[in-house]
Amino acid sequence: MFDIGFVELLICGVIALLVLGPERLPTAARAAGRWIGGARRMVSQFSSELDRQLKAEELREELRKAGDVGLDDVQKSVRGALDEAKKYEHMILSEEEKPAHRPAPASRRVDEQTEPEIKQDEDSRKQQDSPPDNRS
Repeated sequence: MFDIGFVELLICGVIALLVLGPERLPTAARAAGRWIGGARRMVSQFSSELDRQLKAEELREELRKAGDVGLDDVQKSVRGALDEAKKYEHMILSEEEKPAHRPAPASRRVDEQTEPEIKQDEDSRKQQDSPPDNRS
């Protein structure tokens, strides 16, 4: 961009030293450095965002070209293959070999209890139903 060499920078530094003086020159140099750093970051962010947008547009274009096949064609071909497979199903499995529809195994119900649990429950009910002894 700019063709600034060491001699030009040295001349700018000497002029800044004469104009600002030795007391304000470090503060001004820090401010100028921050400003230049911010400008560089902004330019790099802009260029990286531009690159990302270009890559995204290229991907969209490739997807449009690849998407010309269409979902309907895929569905038709899958359905056709399934229909053809169903035609030959009888050749692979005979009626005896076909799996019968079996219900899923039932899980243990809460109301099913083992015999010791039932006896304990009956004993505890008898104790609750009987009136307390008032022997004094």
